This record gives sequence, structure tokens and C-alpha cells, in this order.
Amino acid sequence: PGIGYVAKYTSSATKTDTPITQIPNSIYVITKDQIVDQQSQTVQEVLRYMPGIYSESLGTASWGSGSNKNVAGGNFTQRGFASTQYVDGLLSNSEASGETSFLDRVEALNGPSSVMYGQSGPGGLISMQLKKPTDTPLHNATLGFGNWGRYEATIDLSDKITKSGNLKYRIAAIGVTQGTQTEHINYHRVGVLPSIKWEIDQNTNLTILGMYMYTPGDGSGNYYPLYGTLMRGTNGYIPRSRFLGDPAYNISGNKEAKFEYQFNHKFNRYLEFQQNFSYENSRQFFNNTYGSSLASDGQTYTIYGWKGNLGGNTSEIQKTLAVDSRLVGHINSGPVSQTWLVGVDYRHIDENWALTYDFSPMTINIWNPVVSQHPDYAHDSIYSYSYPTQWEQTGVYFQDQIKFRKLTITLGGREDWYKYHYKYYYGTGSSAQNLSENTNESAKAFTWRAGFTYNFDFGLTPYFSFSKSFNPQYGSILENGSVARPLTGNQLEAGLKYIIPNTNVFLTAAAYRIKEDHVLETSPDVVGKQIDGGTAVSQGVELSAHANIMKDLRVTASYSFDDMRYTRTNKTVRSYDIYGNPLNKVPLQGKYLNAYPRN
Repeated sequence: PGIGYVAKYTSSATKTDTPITQIPNSIYVITKDQIVDQQSQTVQEVLRYMPGIYSESLGTASWGSGSNKNVAGGNFTQRGFASTQYVDGLLSNSEASGETSFLDRVEALNGPSSVMYGQSGPGGLISMQLKKPTDTPLHNATLGFGNWGRYEATIDLSDKITKSGNLKYRIAAIGVTQGTQTEHINYHRVGVLPSIKWEIDQNTNLTILGMYMYTPGDGSGNYYPLYGTLMRGTNGYIPRSRFLGDPAYNISGNKEAKFEYQFNHKFNRYLEFQQNFSYENSRQFFNNTYGSSLASDGQTYTIYGWKGNLGGNTSEIQKTLAVDSRLVGHINSGPVSQTWLVGVDYRHIDENWALTYDFSPMTINIWNPVVSQHPDYAHDSIYSYSYPTQWEQTGVYFQDQIKFRKLTITLGGREDWYKYHYKYYYGTGSSAQNLSENTNESAKAFTWRAGFTYNFDFGLTPYFSFSKSFNPQYGSILENGSVARPLTGNQLEAGLKYIIPNTNVFLTAAAYRIKEDHVLETSPDVVGKQIDGGTAVSQGVELSAHANIMKDLRVTASYSFDDMRYTRTNKTVRSYDIYGNPLNKVPLQGKYLNAYPRN
């Protein structure tokens, strides 16, 4: 999968084992050696040094990868757009998949990848590979400690089960406990990842893995007012260790289980069949308080209670099933060789998200936080809601990689069909649960891509590509009551890849232009609603270097520039002063998209 920091092959971009220098778009691989050297504790930290990726837009919380369908990657973006998370080639909504002690490598596919994967944004997707049995025996254990009282232990074992070695196992496990800079907020996790690889015969193999992760404390859950944090308050600044909630109501964690198999059979040297399947079941627990407003005295902070409403503080139950089946063929005819692929994938997601709020105000003194009231979920000032939802998507795709001497041409296309069913229940007091909304969406989309690379003998590879993307905006209702249209985008990309001869030094440079339609923006008129902001364009440059200088000296470096703004819209948005007070409306066209750095 890679030596040191340099990987030269990938299976994520094309679903076939292909040299990175024969793929006409940007792919950045983070090897296991790099993850271990940097002691990355989350996928966000893994992605810190990759070009085109803003990996900690929501901070440095310790929990997983922060993925869900609507935010699609949650805590990282690529080329200005929300990322999508895939694990072993299948869409994943698991927080536990972000546990770095379970990962062998992480690949960032920058640019549209809908042809191979369907639902994904135009900025790209993050592909993670879980640990599986190795050909070489592995016996590894670690003990570690860190700041905020972190103590951690891991094991990673792989070896033969049978004497012939046709049956192998691997088991990875972690146990970790850690405080945070904030009192009463802690991070605890235990997990195990066992797997077995069975080489049924010389042409057939099956890998089965399971995963269980329990995170009783995910290290999140506190709110602060503007004054005393970003701006000086009446008594200066609030200590970073101060907790402004209710310690008796401070639960935030999850349990997750996963089953997966990968099957491969070669009929002959020309044709093989591959299938990946996964099932994930996750449950999140939540019971906490959130802050609202600071009184004019500069010390009285209003907080409210909220908790999971699915029994036992459960705030979300999610089940994800995904399967991908494909035929891969190899054809050689004189100077031309082809690797073609035809496949179909399917995914189904059931999710129920439910919370209960206690809207009776409680107060706390930010300079002397003593809790005198607690949330009361039995009286009539509560408000409850739930969102039972279902997603279903089926895609049929094809790809042809044509190699003629030093030239490689990649062509692909895909048709997707998706359905979405959404209900919204709400109620107040003890008589909750009145049906408010019932939405059904269904649509289809065709995406395609084409590109070429040319491999010079001295290690330089120029490339060019065009690709399209498609990403439903599930459940997004506009201010006029209509359902948001799917995001549709396309990208032009040109670049250079250079492997310095007789070295392990890999350099890349890429320039791109992405156009995305139906980007949502906050409504200037209706609180909590959105508008179709029209067309946004992201264009920029990425530079990267991965090098193994010597046995014990490795280097990675990158730089990204991105100019991202609305280019075609007749909408207006409201401007605000530094205190959050609304000002006049201004045209949206020409404005930068929120919360993404240019450099």
C-alpha cells in the first residue's frame, strides 16, 4: 500500500489497482507510516497536511470523522465543498470509522467522483481502508499517554491460522481515556476490529470483518457566550477550563457495530468478479444543556436542557446497508491494453433522530457557575420532535481504461436512481407527536468523466480531465416550501505528477475549476430556512510533495489556493455587524462562500 510516505498505487479512484500516475485527477494517499509518525488521533488530523482539504472546520474534537448524510463529512471539506466518507469502497456514516488505530490508509480523491461512487460532492470524497489480514505476520502492541490525562493501549495482531496460510486472521483493538481542556467533558473509547481472510483457492478469496466500538464520552458538549470568550467580558475572559452547563446532565457518546465482507473470484486471466458488502448499526446517546443569551449584566447566562427522545437518552439510531458488485475485464490487443469495469451498487439507510427540549430557562453565572436548577422533562414547557427518514440509492456504472504505450485514456459513466422518505413529528408538553411534515423525493441523474495521462520516461506525467458530480440535498426545504434540487457540478482539471527517477520523491501540481449548481444559502428573511443560492464556482491550485529522503527521514508538504464565490444568482443576503446585529441586504453574486480559507 505504500513505502514510508510515498504510495504509487490506488484502488479507490478507479476501483482497480492502478498506478497513481495513470489516473487523470488528484489523488493524495496518507499511508499508515505517516499516520503513526504523526500520532493522528482522528481522520481530521490525518488530513491536515493534504492539499485542497480543510479538515478541522468545526474544531479539533476527538470524535470520529463527524460524518452524516446532510453535512456529508461534517468536519472536513475538499476544494470548498463538503466531503463524503467511504470505507472500503462503500458509503459509511459511522463515527467509529474515523478511529485511526483501525485504518491502514486514507485516500483523498479531490474532484468529482460520482462516476464510481454516485452520491458525492464536486470537491471529492475521503476513502478509508480498514485493517485486514497481512501476508507477513504482525505482532504489535502500544501503550501511550498524552496531555489532558490521556492513556491509551492498542494491539494489532495478524498471522496464519492454518499451516498452509490459506486462512489468516487479524485483530486490532483500542482502549483510551482522556480528559479535555474543559471540566466535566471527557473522552472514553473501547473498540475491537477482528477479521479473517480465506484464500479458498488460487482464484478465489473472501475477507470477513466485524467491528464494535463503544464511546461513552465523545469529548464534546459545551457552549459559551460571545463576551468573555471572543470579546472581553465584564470581568475579563472566561477560563478555558470552565464548564457552563449542568454536570448532572452531561452525556454524549455512541455505540456502533459493523459487519463487512469482500469477495473476489478470477474466472480466468481476462475476467474477474468482485463484491463488497457492509452493514452498520449505530446508536448515539445525548443528554445535555445548551447556552442561549448573556444578560445585560454581563454575568447571567441562560441555558436550556435537551436530550435524546428514543429511550435511554438515545438521540439517533441509524442502520446503513451497502453493496457493490462489479465485473473487471482485461483485454490485450497488440500495443493497446484495456481494463474495463461494469458494476452496480445499492445503499439503504434508515435513521431516526429525536430530541426533547426543556424550554423553561435556567441561568448560570459565567464568573461563578453554580447550577441551582436542572432540566425538567416532565412538565409542560417541553418540546419534542423526531425525524424518521429513509434513503435509498441504486447506481449502474461502467469504466474503460485504455493504455496505448505511454498514453492512458480513462472513460466512465453512471446512472443513479435515488429515493428519500422523510417525516417530521413534533409536539409540546405531554401530548407530543403530531405529524407536521411528510416528504417524498425521487430522482435520477447521469454523470460521466473522461481524461488522459501521458507518462514520459523521465518520470513526468501531465494529465487533463473533465468530470461531473451529483449529490442529493436530502430533506432540505426552501423558504418557499419546495424541496431543494440536487447539487450538480462539473470540473475541469489539469496537472502534473512527477516521480523523480531512482528516488522515492513524488511531486504533484494541479489546477482546477469546479462549477456547482443549486448551492444553498441561509435565507435573509425566514429564520432557519434556506434559499437556492444559484451557481458557485471554486477554482484554485494545489501543490504537494511526498518524499522518503532517507530511511528515517520523511517529508510531506502541500499548499492550496482556492477562490470560491457565487457567480450566477439573483438572490440577496443580509449582512451583519461584528455584534451580530442585522444590517442591509446585499447582492449574493460575487460574494465568497462561508467559512473556507483562500490559502
